Amino acid sequence: MPYYKFGPTDVFHNRIKTYPKNEFVIYDGQVYYNNNPKFMRSDANRTATSDFLNHVPYGYVSLYELNVDRSSDQLIYPFITKQGSLTSFRTAATSDFNTDFSYGDEIQGSYPLSASISFSHSALANPRDYIDALRITLDYYTVNSPHYAYSSSNVPGCEKNSQRLSLISIPSIFYGSSIRKGSVRLKYYVSGTLLAELHDIGKNGELIEVTSSVHATGNVAGVVLYNEGFLILTGSWDLHEGAFTDVYHNGTTGASQAPAWYFFANGANDPTYDTGDAFSSSYSMEFEGVNYVPTLTMLAHAPKGLLNHSSNPTYRKSGSGPESTDITASMTSYFESDKMLIKNIVTSSHSHHSASFKKQTYISQIGLYDDDKNLLGVAKLATPVKKTEDREFTFKLKLDF
Repeated sequence: MPYYKFGPTDVFHNRIKTYPKNEFVIYDGQVYYNNNPKFMRSDANRTATSDFLNHVPYGYVSLYELNVDRSSDQLIYPFITKQGSLTSFRTAATSDFNTDFSYGDEIQGSYPLSASISFSHSALANPRDYIDALRITLDYYTVNSPHYAYSSSNVPGCEKNSQRLSLISIPSIFYGSSIRKGSVRLKYYVSGTLLAELHDIGKNGELIEVTSSVHATGNVAGVVLYNEGFLILTGSWDLHEGAFTDVYHNGTTGASQAPAWYFFANGANDPTYDTGDAFSSSYSMEFEGVNYVPTLTMLAHAPKGLLNHSSNPTYRKSGSGPESTDITASMTSYFESDKMLIKNIVTSSHSHHSASFKKQTYISQIGLYDDDKNLLGVAKLATPVKKTEDREFTFKLKLDF
């Protein structure tokens, strides 16, 4: 088997920039992601809490896509044996690791790991730990827009430490490195009718109302933290005219309220939400992520006059080997007789006529080896390529990490 070393211009390291698109629809506290249907498990003994094919709730994504269509009592899981190296999971506290486990004990984790968006609402002057934790980040982005300010007397209604607002959290598994600027769209529906729409048209993080059924557009209803994956909605104006029956989470107890932007995604993965409170309202959120994929490109060459011999037994003419007399083997050497004939597979355009013999092979796969000739991977061709002595090829191999 011939080996060829990649030359200095045969290996390229680059990075592909992708924009994964995400769409969430929220209705009555239930999140629907990218219109994915509900795939149910195939086993007959599934339980009500683990009916789904990937064992994660609807509207969630499964990290690593493990335990797909497995029975609940046969799930794989990560584990570490406590040893002198003191290696443990990050979620295991040092005190627990020292006191709860003996050397040789198995520390177990669980799969699948999952994530989805979540909604939290802060009423007027109520405690807001999540917003307070973002104070430095919000003030940092005021160079892009004054609407980021945690507290500002220059922007009317910009008092995130006390005003009524909501926070939508987006895990990074959905967007990658950051949310793409200019791609965020929020749509607010009541009884299936579009009331209003927000769009970061300025690409500066401001969520500007671009569609409204009851008033003029152009108001800023919130901001986007592109790198951190948060949407903060502060829009308090009414989006609906006439009577309204929905009761939003953290609203006035037992009283209906007009829809406003700080109620957007109300109830999404919120355990305190009561099903049926806001049965007329639904929401759609769209955005694109920015994801970088490291890529390795390799050029494998098949030069003229080379790679025209095969070790495949079918390469030899029938009857010319592999008889034992044609092979000489010892502890230090292995020789094949130079009298063995190669099968002529060159076709002729004439019936019952053999064309003149020419060496030719078919390249069907390319092996990748390290410096010690350990096989690392195999690239297979969909259709074998005929290689004759007067032909040369370059195969482009690409590997995404």
